[in-house]
Amino acid sequence: MLRLNQVKIKTEHSKAQLLSKAAEFLHIPVKDILDMRIVRQSVDARKKPDIYYSYSLDVTVKNEDRLLQKWKGKENLVSKSTPVRYTFPKPGDKKLINPIVIIGLGPAGLFCGYFLALHGYRPVLLERGKCIEERQRDVETFWKTGNLNPTSNVQFGEGGAGTFSDGKLNTLVKDKDGRNSVVLETFVRFGAKESICYEAKPHIGTDVLRDVVRNMRNEIVRLGGEVRFQSCVTNLEIQEGQIKGVEINGKEKMRCEQLVLAIGHSARDTFSMLYEKRIPMEAKSFAVGLRVEHTQTMINESQYGLKDPGSLGAAPYKVTAKAKNGRGVYSFCMCPGGYVVNASSEPGCTAVNGMSYSGRNGSNANSAVIISVTPEDFGVNHPLAGIEFQRKLERKAFELGQGKIPVQRYGAFKRQVETDTGFCIAGNEGTISKSAETKEADMNKLQPQCKGSYVWTDVSKILPKECNEAFVDGMEAFGRQIKGFNHPETILLGVESRTSSPVRINRDETLQSVIRGLYPCGEGAGYAGGITSAAMDGIRVAEMIASIYAPLK
Repeated sequence: MLRLNQVKIKTEHSKAQLLSKAAEFLHIPVKDILDMRIVRQSVDARKKPDIYYSYSLDVTVKNEDRLLQKWKGKENLVSKSTPVRYTFPKPGDKKLINPIVIIGLGPAGLFCGYFLALHGYRPVLLERGKCIEERQRDVETFWKTGNLNPTSNVQFGEGGAGTFSDGKLNTLVKDKDGRNSVVLETFVRFGAKESICYEAKPHIGTDVLRDVVRNMRNEIVRLGGEVRFQSCVTNLEIQEGQIKGVEINGKEKMRCEQLVLAIGHSARDTFSMLYEKRIPMEAKSFAVGLRVEHTQTMINESQYGLKDPGSLGAAPYKVTAKAKNGRGVYSFCMCPGGYVVNASSEPGCTAVNGMSYSGRNGSNANSAVIISVTPEDFGVNHPLAGIEFQRKLERKAFELGQGKIPVQRYGAFKRQVETDTGFCIAGNEGTISKSAETKEADMNKLQPQCKGSYVWTDVSKILPKECNEAFVDGMEAFGRQIKGFNHPETILLGVESRTSSPVRINRDETLQSVIRGLYPCGEGAGYAGGITSAAMDGIRVAEMIASIYAPLK
């Protein structure tokens, strides 16, 4: 089998046309290609509005060795293909006394549980929130009425925080063991479109992801696992440095010797309980900022040279900059054709996130523009200091919005930051050219596209001064990368505070805490950053446990 790279073709094409293009690329007849599989598909927009797909393809051909010789020295274009095949480890021989317990049904816990169930371990999964069907009703009620259910919301419940997001599946984690591929294949098996296995920036969409999560849960149960909702772990039983059991909802006891902590990044009460139990953990860096909204047509035109990109769908973007004060500023969780959602999980606190449906057909594009913060910013040296830093920002956002999402135009925000801090943009970096003003005239009609009520207020009062200055620096830099990004009518919404966990629960090379049998896992424990990497870490923990213990009989 051969791997072909940089096979370019117009975006509107059939599978037969792609096969013909592959044959043309190799300078062989189409009949000599016996099989073809798409490995990767990315968009080449360097000559916009002429847009191409660039493919990596695996093909089985006649006279493979002879062709390889012809392409010798051009291995970047044609080489021998050696696909990575994922293999779950052979089970260990140590006997389990009690079933493996997994706390949390986000992607880390869900995939850990699924792979253990698939190989006969019959795990017990405990989720503090509700099943996806009931959770969805609670979330929509909150968006309509503002009545928050602290245990069933955008952060808590089956599927985790990622369920009410864009369902983005790209990751920067290396895939030498095939875990990334098997995560995507598993999503497809349970209802996602097949193209996520090869798209450069795969996404499912929140509407499809809900069905996938439910289907995976049902399969875990069919395989002998147990899934329990509204089951919050409130204490751990530890004897002589070994996990012996958990307490559920403050009363029920459950015995276990292998416990997976896939608690997510917002389980603040659980972090406090773990700290009180002296589970080693530390504060870690993360990022905070604001959601920004532009018209999707403006982003389409910037990225593709087309207001309506047709089958390409709504255009994404990614921007990064370094502020004058040294802080990193970058876009995060960009949602083409998406919505900004009230993602709060605590009374008296407001946090936002971004969400897209699978069609990505909303009129606005949004992303978080976030600024790096480190433990030095938290004010005290404490493992949970980052959580209190988040809470402080979220309380300000709640007060400003009186429980609604606080919203402000960028032009007013920038003027307020300059007034409050004496901060000033050098030269004319903050101005918008007349051509950009004309080109982006529709920005003047831009209105928030939200799930949850919003109110116009002074958003500049939420973030610390250093972060506000870095935000403005970043927005001005991004305006030079994407015309109109720093348009005065750009909408800002706050506060984006749940970008990743502010805590890392320490683990060793066996993926265990110093408390044996306790496996910190996924994004909440500080070992992942998104749906796919969290799922991969869940699989990795499942592999570690399975390599030691035999399946339950």
